[in-house]
This record gives sequence, C-alpha cells and structure tokens, in this order.
Amino acid sequence: MEQLKNESSRQYEYMEEMKKWVQKKSEELGRKLTCHVTTFGCQMNEKDSEKLLGILETIGYEEVETEDADFLIFNTCTVRENANTKLYGHLGQVKKMKERNPQMMIGLCGCMMQEEHVIEKIRTSYKFVDIIFGTHNIFKLAELLKARVDSKGMIVDIWKDTDQIVEDLPSDRKFSFKCGVNIMYGCNNFCSYCIVPYVRGREISRKPEDIIKEVKQVVSEGVKEVMLLGQNVNSYGKTLEEPMSFAQLLREVEKVEGLERIRFMTPHPKDLSDELIEVMASSKKICRHLHLPLQSGSSEILKKMNRHYTKEQYLELAERIRKAVPDISLTTDIIVGFPGETEEDFEETLEVVRKVRYDSAFTFIYSKRTGTPAAAMENQVPEEVVKERFDRLLAEVQAISAQVCGRDVHTVQEVLVEEPDSHVEGLVTGRMSNNTIVHFPGGKELIGKIVKVYLEESKGFYYMGSPVD
Repeated sequence: MEQLKNESSRQYEYMEEMKKWVQKKSEELGRKLTCHVTTFGCQMNEKDSEKLLGILETIGYEEVETEDADFLIFNTCTVRENANTKLYGHLGQVKKMKERNPQMMIGLCGCMMQEEHVIEKIRTSYKFVDIIFGTHNIFKLAELLKARVDSKGMIVDIWKDTDQIVEDLPSDRKFSFKCGVNIMYGCNNFCSYCIVPYVRGREISRKPEDIIKEVKQVVSEGVKEVMLLGQNVNSYGKTLEEPMSFAQLLREVEKVEGLERIRFMTPHPKDLSDELIEVMASSKKICRHLHLPLQSGSSEILKKMNRHYTKEQYLELAERIRKAVPDISLTTDIIVGFPGETEEDFEETLEVVRKVRYDSAFTFIYSKRTGTPAAAMENQVPEEVVKERFDRLLAEVQAISAQVCGRDVHTVQEVLVEEPDSHVEGLVTGRMSNNTIVHFPGGKELIGKIVKVYLEESKGFYYMGSPVD
C-alpha cells in the first residue's frame, strides 16, 4: 500500500514538473497548449481515457474536440482486426497535422500497444509517434511526457503485466451525473478467440474499501449512477487476501447514501451465481439490465471457444434470471463464423436468440486475432457463408428487439436524463433502469436528474414520452 502511495506521489511530482513546461510553452506561443484523447473500444478504455485527460488537464493542457491538437492520444482496442486498421488510418491523417504543427506530440496507448508486432510496425512505419505505452501504466503519462521532452526521441514503455493498481490520480469524467468505477483489471478466462488476457494481463481485484471510497467520492460530486467495470466482474474478489464475492461487493456499494443506480459490465455466464441473482432481485438500486454474453448457441462451438458452459446451461441460467427478476432486460454478444461453425451450429444460435428474446444483441463476425488458439484452428468458415449467416442473425435479433422493447409502453418509468436530444429541439434524452432510451419534452436543467416519464409510444428501440408531475 505504501508503495502505491509513493507511486501516486511520484506521478504528482512529474505533473508539477510538466505543468511548468506547459506554462512556458504556452507563454512562448501566446496561447494555451491543446489536447485530445481519441478512444477506441470498451468502457474500460473509456475510463482509462478519462484518467489520461485528467492528467493532461492537470499539467495545463486544454481539451479540444478535434484531433488537430498539440498533444493527441489514441487509446486503442485490439479485440477485432478492424480496430487495428482504424488506428493506422488515423495515423496517416495525423502525420499531415504534425507536419503543419511542429509542437504536436502523438501518444499511443491501450490494448493494441501490448502486441509486439504492432510496436515494430509503429517503430518502422510511423516514426513520427512520440510516446507508446500499454494498458498497465496509464498512470505514468506525465512521467513519459517528461521523458519525451528530455530525450527528443520516441519513448516506448510497455509492461507485460503488473500487480500495481495506482488509482489516486486526476480524472476528467465525461458526465457529471454518471461514471465508471473499476473494480478489477485483467482476465483469466482465455476464450480461444480473444486476445484480451494477453493484452490486459491476469486478473487483479481492487480492495473493496478503495472501491467504496471512490464511489462515495463521486457521489459527493453529484454522480447518481455508477457502472462497475471489469473484464469479468463475476470473478471479482478471487485475488484478494480476504476473498469477497461480486454479490457481496454489490451489497456494500448499495449502502452508499445518495447513489441511486448501479450498473455493471461484464459478467461471464460460467461464474454468474445464484447469490448474484438474489442480490439483483432484492436490490432497489441495481438496474434492471444484464448483459450476458452468449457468443454461440452451439455447445460444440462453445467448447471450442473455451467458454465453460453449454447451450443448455446458458438457457437454464437465463430462465433463472427471468424468474427472479421478471422485468430484467437481457442483452448479449454473439460471434458468427467461428472456425468449424456448421449450419446446424448456427441454427442453434438462432434457437437461443428466439428462446431468450434479448432486448438487443451486439453481433460480430469472427475476427482472427494472431496469437489466439482460434487463429490456428482448421475449418475457417468461408467469408460469403459468414456474411449470409450474419445478415440472418441480425434480422432475427432486430425483429425480436422491436417486439420486446415496447413492453413498457403506456406505463410511467423513471428516466435518468443524459443530454439534449440530438435531433429535435426542445426534447431531452435519457435511459430507463433497463437501459432503454426515452425522448421527451424538457430543457437542459433536467440533465443529470431522474424524472418520471409516461411512455406514450414505442418506436421499437426507444420510447417517446412526456414528463409526469
């Protein structure tokens, strides 16, 4: 613990040093230095980006909406191949910006930077990049910036793994009324298609007292809804000296006064306990939404994926959840075209979709990731077959969603208002406990408040409503 406090103090010292450097540069240029963080990927990455932005603003940078900034950071994802391609495309555009602005520095971090072949490619093809770091040392940004300023050359600092959790650092939250709170890092599941355990490292849980302290802090700052984050939140607590289950942690978080809503991402079906279902059923604060990744409805494919549950076990779990929490909204992830997937396997996936009746599903075409067991598997499914199956799955998911999502029409629901409606003036947009979007008349003064809304009309994936006095 003392070591972590010392590390936090070290980083604040670097921030102070860099603050002087930024101030001097700003005076020379006659303007404030600007920054921008572009984020690819999941909620974990979004949370990391808030920390990066918090550090940059602490040392004196001013955030701008465009990538044409004095310090640009790309926080990367590598779950699918197109994420890598996307970054390289961005870097091609940014090179021209850097040629126009000699002050500009470019930082790359996140999951993609944990892959050795990526680092080599950047070293050889994108030599204008200034700082490269990974997923484990986000907290070192000010120190790495100092190293870059002192050396004038590319700084690469990649950690293979870590048991350090350095949290007591600045953060610039995107919303004042809701935020993510990390409860654990890494993943031990090693699904055969997934590169996350290789780039995020082994599971490590934060101490419950540190989590509760952070939740209390953000609530005191006006946060009404927290999202508890981890690659597999159901595994929470296994690495602690005094083990604590995720369900037990939820009970403690629920006790925080002033907190009105609790969400979490992402649970793994194999670890979802009866205790957790019970806590969700009895809770007044846990939102009526559960993201339960299926990936495939075929037990044979699930075995090849190393998911550790069968089709039958998944369906039985979904049934138990629905029985305990009848108003639950279930969403999922599904991969189409995993190596060896037959038409019969795919039909089994469709069967699960029809039985569970998800509110929505994130559907993905299998993406071969170098270094994962699935990449070396035989019987890779032809592209045209995958595309045809993907279209059929999407049509099925959308048809069911359109029916399911309208079940609350003509009822009054509590809605957390998030922002002015992006399409119609005079409307605001918010979310129900089950994560469904609602649009209704209102002004900016409602943002961050929980409002009772009568749901007048279902539009399939969202509602139109009116506020109730």
